[in-house]
Amino acid sequence: MVTVECRDAFTAQQDRADNAILRNDNDNLRNENCRLQNALRALVCSNCGGSTISFDEQQLRMENARLKEELDRVCLIATQFCGSDPMQGQGHGPLSSLMTSNLDLDMNMYPRAYDQEGLQNCSEMLQMNPLMASEGPNFAAANGLIIMDDEKPLAIQFALSFMDEVVKMCRLGESLWTKVNDSGKEVLNLDQHAKMFPCFISQKGDPNEFRFEATRASSVVIINSVTLVDAFLDADKWMELFPSIISRAKTLQVVTSGVNGNANGSLQLMYAELQMLSPLVPTREIHFLRYCAQNSDDGSWAIVDFPLDSFHETYQASLTRYKRRPSGCIIQDMPNGYSSVTWIEHAEAEDEPVHGIFTDYVSSGMAFGARRWLAVLQRQCERLASLMARNISDIGAISSPEARKNLMNLAQRMVRMFCLNITGSCGQSWTALSDSVEDTVRITTRKVTEPGQPNGLILTAVSTTWLPHPHYQVFDLLRDERRRSQLDVLSNGIPLQEVAHIANGSHPGNSISLLRLNVASNSSQNVELVLQESCTDDSGSLVVYSVVDVDAIQHTMSGEDPSCIPLLPLGFVIVPAGQNPNDNITSTTTATTTTGNSTESGGGCLLTVGLQVLANAIPTAKLSLSSANTVNNHIQSTVQQIIAALGGVAAGNGNSTGGGNSGSSDDGDNVGGFDEPPTRPIKKVDLSPTSKVN
Repeated sequence: MVTVECRDAFTAQQDRADNAILRNDNDNLRNENCRLQNALRALVCSNCGGSTISFDEQQLRMENARLKEELDRVCLIATQFCGSDPMQGQGHGPLSSLMTSNLDLDMNMYPRAYDQEGLQNCSEMLQMNPLMASEGPNFAAANGLIIMDDEKPLAIQFALSFMDEVVKMCRLGESLWTKVNDSGKEVLNLDQHAKMFPCFISQKGDPNEFRFEATRASSVVIINSVTLVDAFLDADKWMELFPSIISRAKTLQVVTSGVNGNANGSLQLMYAELQMLSPLVPTREIHFLRYCAQNSDDGSWAIVDFPLDSFHETYQASLTRYKRRPSGCIIQDMPNGYSSVTWIEHAEAEDEPVHGIFTDYVSSGMAFGARRWLAVLQRQCERLASLMARNISDIGAISSPEARKNLMNLAQRMVRMFCLNITGSCGQSWTALSDSVEDTVRITTRKVTEPGQPNGLILTAVSTTWLPHPHYQVFDLLRDERRRSQLDVLSNGIPLQEVAHIANGSHPGNSISLLRLNVASNSSQNVELVLQESCTDDSGSLVVYSVVDVDAIQHTMSGEDPSCIPLLPLGFVIVPAGQNPNDNITSTTTATTTTGNSTESGGGCLLTVGLQVLANAIPTAKLSLSSANTVNNHIQSTVQQIIAALGGVAAGNGNSTGGGNSGSSDDGDNVGGFDEPPTRPIKKVDLSPTSKVN
């Protein structure tokens, strides 16, 4: 018994000793572990001097692994949905199997990979263009619209599906599109389209109330795909490419930033307001997702915009009842820095808000269709190439490349202000001066206190008229300073002299001019300068000009910032319109499918004239009805003199309030009473402090 007790006591003592040894070994191991961790943290890289192991780096690797798993899962969904693997080609070519192309062009001429050096960060993207007015209620509500994390896989799924749709619409021929005239206009076969692409967009309301707009166009532009893709992903650059179409745009959210740090696979939530240069055509507000992908086989890029209500049932579209279906373009690099672009525009819209004089033009797809987008892009790319050129041969008093660039930037701001101020953009409301359905004269006032425009109350009047002359003939008359003297109401019979000229493209009408007007004599005290930009393409023509101060131009030429120079531009918009639309203004318009294009036949055009007046230097002043009538008479006199100079007669100009005359460009600086040319210094129009235009 004693022996057993002694053995148990010895065993317990041995166990305690062993435990003590184990605890000591554990403490030693813990200390050694801590020492090694401290030593590892103290290690530095022999090349850069930085820590070789970073906790943040480990976290990033774990996050990358998680994202890769999510991407693989989404690709599996896309493979099941589209019937192909969108990430084939070593993970660098989304949709390589969807974007089948017969073009075999060498991309080695552009060796640098696409990067986002020019792409602004999220906070910068949310900065509005300084020319924009405050956002309307629809725009403000969109600021709270965010694609949540659990919605992102579904958004990517729709992006891949709609990318497939747009690419096929760009590639396919007669099975999907039918040519309807010699000009190359194509009409979408809606039945065939419905069979190929079942519509995922919920149809709300009576479909007979809507008109389908489906257009396709192809062209070569002087810009490479890298620069063009960068512009599409930057809201500000996108607006600068399309100043006559986009009144404002904003990136609301970067849903995905792409694969491997480039734009390939990027998805953005965006907002845009689209405009036609007249208050008689309502603007179109859209919230959409923009997806961008590159084909790894031929290097081409595809950009698709698809509507937000594809998977947001609660989203309310624009009040103008406009639905933009999946639209976009394919961009393929060509030699010498050019790109081949194929563009698709597909939408549903109602006719009712459009004034009768523009009904045919809008319903034909010319107002917001692919041909206009691509024509403007082609012209703006030529302008951009001219802006960047250094081997210039411009004539006149341009002292340096910097002075040339400043003058071009000043003209660009003038054109953009003109386009914004003659439309219904940014919630601008317009008043008709007559109850006649044929009247197209519209006026509006705005209070200006910010730099870049004359401070005070600005009165704008716009009117449109149909002319039986080709648009290029009217354009040649209005842009040529040597023929301007034929229009007494614009120049008071005083000839203009061009002192500086900048070519903006291959067409001689695409140019910027600095014109001198000697009011009374050749003395320097009486010299006035007019800045003018004119441009033309297949979709129409534009002439915009404004009085500029001589000292301001001298400062611009010396390299100073021209952004604060006050401008009050005026101008003309001319678009092709073969038939006289006044014959059908009083008829009831019904929704139709775009099966023809009456605006592209014949030789007529729609001339929109607009003018702006500094009515009062006090922004809070009120406008008198007599002042509005004076503006109305002046704009009609302008149209009548243009008609007389062309030797033609415009239809539908019978009533005294405009009867079919309307202008969608503004005519810049005008003088009080309008008995002097608009290129004279701005004076006040008589006002009654108690009167207001209703």
